[in-house]
Amino acid sequence: MHFAYAAAMDDHAADVIGNAQLPARAQRPWWRDAVVYQVYPRSFADANGDGMGDLAGIRSKVEYLKELDVDAVWLSPIYRSPMKDGGYDVADPRDIDPIFGTLDDFSALLADLHSRDMRLITDIVPNHVSSEHEWFRQALAAVPGSSEWARFHIRRGRDGGPPNNWRSVFGDIAWTPMPGHDDWWYLNIFDSTQPDVNWDNPEIHEDFISTLRFWYDRGVDAFRIDVATALTKPADYPDAFYADNLDGVDGELKSVVPYFDRDDVHDIWRSWRAVSDEYDGDRAFVGEAWVDDAVRQAAYTRPDELHTTFNFVALHTPWDSKRLRDVIHDSVTSAAAVGAPATWVLSNHDVVRPVSRLAPKDSDGVADIGEGRRRAIALSLTFLALPGYCYIYQGEELGLDEVRELDDDVRQDPAFWRSKGADGFRDGCRVPLPWSGDEPPFGFSASHSWLPQPARWAGVNASVQLTDEGSILAMYRRALTVRRDRECMGDGVLRWLATPTDVVAFERPGADAVRTYINLSPAEVEIAESGTVLVSTDAAVRVTGGVLSLPASAACWLSH
Repeated sequence: MHFAYAAAMDDHAADVIGNAQLPARAQRPWWRDAVVYQVYPRSFADANGDGMGDLAGIRSKVEYLKELDVDAVWLSPIYRSPMKDGGYDVADPRDIDPIFGTLDDFSALLADLHSRDMRLITDIVPNHVSSEHEWFRQALAAVPGSSEWARFHIRRGRDGGPPNNWRSVFGDIAWTPMPGHDDWWYLNIFDSTQPDVNWDNPEIHEDFISTLRFWYDRGVDAFRIDVATALTKPADYPDAFYADNLDGVDGELKSVVPYFDRDDVHDIWRSWRAVSDEYDGDRAFVGEAWVDDAVRQAAYTRPDELHTTFNFVALHTPWDSKRLRDVIHDSVTSAAAVGAPATWVLSNHDVVRPVSRLAPKDSDGVADIGEGRRRAIALSLTFLALPGYCYIYQGEELGLDEVRELDDDVRQDPAFWRSKGADGFRDGCRVPLPWSGDEPPFGFSASHSWLPQPARWAGVNASVQLTDEGSILAMYRRALTVRRDRECMGDGVLRWLATPTDVVAFERPGADAVRTYINLSPAEVEIAESGTVLVSTDAAVRVTGGVLSLPASAACWLSH
């Protein structure tokens, strides 16, 4: 088949969208254009041989990250914690947990990154603390009406049960009985070991501002804010409306919960932005904002609030050309409306790896992981070309698949146990990385890995891919170098290109313009195109005689 650019396309075809009139990349804040690599510290690299990743292990791989050509590294929590939820149950937000190292180790890692022109983003967890946090220990020893209880959401029960019908994100009810106090319950939107703090209490505000300053003063460049939509709660604690409890309603009706994306949460982010703006070096925030509506998500990045948010609508984009084009259009235009960069993320420590998530299944339910890998890599290359900035989750650059075969006795995700096994995919995306060798622990540790690695990863470990110019890792390295070297890339605008059905294409205009194509159809397509292939996800991508041949489930970048 042969198609020209004049082929019919949807209503977006004529659009030029994005942040226009930006200064040159060298004059822009780093967070508008960055590619950020997420490190899940327990699973990245283990330097002391205890089977658990640590800060020294991360330091040993800094050169790998530099050669990958990322701009920043985001660390999931490394604070003191009983690790009931992988460190997101923070007992002391101003100290390092011994399993990872010390504050001196942290400072050394920060210096290593800064010496190589990379930034460091660290997590902050403001919705809840660990049940072993000093505040909650004090609450356990106090009485109703005390200042210690006022730091949390502790309420009387209703009809012999919890105060309302709110559900935990991890399954089951979102309330836990307050030990020693009959008919009193504390709120935990996540695990029972993670009591929610009460942001109506000024003491909470003051303490978290102190935490921000503690790490900013140490040189941290940015914070990733956990559950940025959930902090404030309505004073009357009304029941939520869950779609599966409603009879005779449209199947598209979503649950309506009163504890996410409340308007008053934005007051908190304005106060935090004021602190960030006091520091030099373009300090920044990225909010974990699970919001389905692109406009409401963009509200978190108004000029006096957070600098950026994660784009979870993009993360969950299905393998569908119309949906992909709509997500791109809505994300870019809504972000540009508030002057923020769009963000692009395909995976993280909380979701099934895209290689497995995008894999089609046959009639027997068997997933085609090879096809899932082709789709995931094609989407990733497409995201890296879009206006704004991107995230890569560790192992994504190796094309790792989800480890679904974990035995129950090794799982540590509280969501798995609270939901009685209905959930548990977070362990599967947190299995430690394969660095080298023919068998586990694949160079991750000198002893073992805290979650078992599959033997099939021998052929995709980092050392194998580093010596293979046709590897997925090599493709990522080429793409990130092109992205860094071209003025048209990063934040800015895109121009949609007309394409055949099931092909999505756009140009990043400029003197060094780049055109991106992704073929979401099950067959190769040919498109009138005379550019030169800069990067592609399939060796069969070629431009010959003014025709681009684009295999199924492939993507490429072209220059002119």
